[in-house]
Amino acid sequence: MNARAQKLVEKLEEPLIVTTPANVRYLTGFVSSNVSVVVEPERVRLFTDFRYAGAARIVPDVEFVETRRETIAHMAEFLSGTFAFESTNLTYRDYEQLRDGGLELVPRMGLVEGLRAVKGEDELEQIRRAAAITNQAYERIAEERFVGRTERELAWRMFEFFHELGAEEEAFDTIVAAGANGARPHADSGERVIEQGTTVVVDAGAVLDGYCSDCTRTFATGELPDELQRAYDVCLEAQLKGLEAARPGIEAKQTDAAARDVITEAGLGEAFGHGLGHGVGIDVHEAPHVAPTSTDTLVANNVLTIEPGIYLEGTGGIRIEDLVVITDGEPEVLTSFPKELVTVS
Repeated sequence: MNARAQKLVEKLEEPLIVTTPANVRYLTGFVSSNVSVVVEPERVRLFTDFRYAGAARIVPDVEFVETRRETIAHMAEFLSGTFAFESTNLTYRDYEQLRDGGLELVPRMGLVEGLRAVKGEDELEQIRRAAAITNQAYERIAEERFVGRTERELAWRMFEFFHELGAEEEAFDTIVAAGANGARPHADSGERVIEQGTTVVVDAGAVLDGYCSDCTRTFATGELPDELQRAYDVCLEAQLKGLEAARPGIEAKQTDAAARDVITEAGLGEAFGHGLGHGVGIDVHEAPHVAPTSTDTLVANNVLTIEPGIYLEGTGGIRIEDLVVITDGEPEVLTSFPKELVTVS
C-alpha cells in the first residue's frame, strides 16, 4: 500500500469504493474509463476489465482483479459487508448494482479530495512545469494580432502554442472573449470579430504529467472607455488584495472577502458574481474552494487560483487570475505574465 492510500485508510470508518477517475489516479496512478478501486485497511484492490488488464497488472502496491465489462456489477461479487462510496460520483444505477449484490452502502464525501488538496513536492513540481508552459503561451499570444480576428482563431492559437511547448493537452477549452462577450465568465469563443478599443479576456491552462495549470489575463485592443479602464484598475487592486490574504490558517472565505470588499467599495460588487478562486491539481477545479460560502481553511501546499472578475453586461469583462502555492509566508505565484494592462494590436 502506497503512502497516499495509507493516509486515506487513517481517515476511513469503513472500506471505501473509489470511482472518481481523478481519485483513482491520485491513489494508484492508473488511468482508465472503466475502473474502480477498493481501499481497505490492509490492501488496495483495483478492478477493471480485459481491455486495461495489461496496464493494471503492473500498477505497484495494488491487487488487480479482472472483471467483466460491467465492472461495478461484477466487483460486487468479490465484496461483502459494509462499504463507503463516493456519493458525488457514483451513479444511482451503479449504487443499485452494488446494493443488489448484497453490500451495505454508506455515502461519504470529500475523503480523497481532502488529501488531494495538500500537494506533495512531486505534485508541486508537475504543476510548476504546467504553469511554465502556460506562461510561455501567454507571451506568444500577446505577440499575435487581435483586432480583426475571431475569438475562435485566437483560442486555436493558444491550443497550438500549448502543444508546441510540450503540453499533453489543454486543461479546459481556452476562453477568448472580446467586448460584450467578456461579460460572461464562462464565455464560448465564437466567430465574434475582435474590435479596437475593448477588452479581451483570455483564460487558458495546460496539462502536463496529469496536472493542470490555470491563468487568465485581460488584454486591451487600444485605449479603453473610462468604464472599462476603471474596472480593470479596481479588479487589479482586488486581485493583489486577494494575494495578500492567501496565507495558511486563513479561512478561504476571508481571502475571498479581502478581494471582494475592494470591488464592492468601488460600487461594482454586483458585477463580481463568482468565487475568488479554486484549487488546481489533477482537476482544474478541486479543493479548496475560495468563495463567500466556503468552509475551507487554507494550509501550506494548497494550490489555488486568485481570480476576481468584473463583468459589465453589454460592455465587456475583466478577469485577472494567478495560480499560487500557499506557503508558510507569501504565496508562491506561478503565473509570471504581467498583470498590468497589456495593449495588443
